[in-house]
Amino acid sequence: MSDFRFAIMGAGDISRKFTDAARMIPGVSVTAVASKSIDRAKAFAERENIPAAYGSYAELLDSEKIDCVYIGADTGSHFALTMMCLEKKIPVLCEKAMFCNLNDAEDAISYAKRQGVFMMEAMWSYFLPAVKKVKSWVDENRIGRIYATDAAIGFKAPTHEGNRYFSTKLGGGVAYDLTVYTYDLTTLMMGHGYSDCEVSALWHESGVDTVNHAVLRYKDCLSSMTTSIVGPLEEKMILYGEEGKIILPSSHYATKAYLYGKDGSLIEEFTDSETKNGFYYEVKEAVDCVKEGKLESSVVPHSVTLDSVKFYEKIYETKNI
Repeated sequence: MSDFRFAIMGAGDISRKFTDAARMIPGVSVTAVASKSIDRAKAFAERENIPAAYGSYAELLDSEKIDCVYIGADTGSHFALTMMCLEKKIPVLCEKAMFCNLNDAEDAISYAKRQGVFMMEAMWSYFLPAVKKVKSWVDENRIGRIYATDAAIGFKAPTHEGNRYFSTKLGGGVAYDLTVYTYDLTTLMMGHGYSDCEVSALWHESGVDTVNHAVLRYKDCLSSMTTSIVGPLEEKMILYGEEGKIILPSSHYATKAYLYGKDGSLIEEFTDSETKNGFYYEVKEAVDCVKEGKLESSVVPHSVTLDSVKFYEKIYETKNI
């Protein structure tokens, strides 16, 4: 019998991946799913063998006894759904980008603290073994002083009418979908103490940003980031140091990492052969935090979410320039 029950808000593909991960954790189950469409919720519940399905998020919260809600709905609804859960004092694990603006982020974090309820952004990349290995190499000074980093993620998003990528109402755009990864991974490795930030963006007629480029200026390092939803990029993160370099291919879902010496020779290679579903780690973190009575994760604390939202706002400041 399960001793920890999740409910899901949103019946898309990402919620299916979450469901698979949750079931890998002993004692954890997914007992209900809700969507704006009852037919979609029922189809998801039947496919994933979930006992209850709802066409109303409020009805789910009123009807089910649950320990945490996973929000996998569109980005534009994250704030409203998070606040709905917090009002009921139900812990929240919400997909990235958790919030679209600083006011929403500050309001939700403040409310969660007043309610005494756990809340966490689902930044799953932070937990991946390959990413953690790179972080350990950086912390151990394996490549010496880092003077430059470069991160890129990009693909051609679908353009059919109603898709989330090109909808401002649904929280579309590259910043909330991909730049969140490049920024969070860069600051994970280099810290949040950069002195300056230069950003530029391309904008679609729908109002969303389609390409982002940013450079963070640290005391001794320039960190470059490029993201796109209008065409593929070579997805990677490279850290260049005086004693070598580190390459993290497909950084936001990485399974490998490479450490090179000053002469270009491969010194160490890491391969993650254990992970079956990368969401497992963030789900377990949320479960453990809730059971321990914590209000935030030490791995993805509220400060990370706040810092990310401040960065999105810098991008959106360029919209009318």
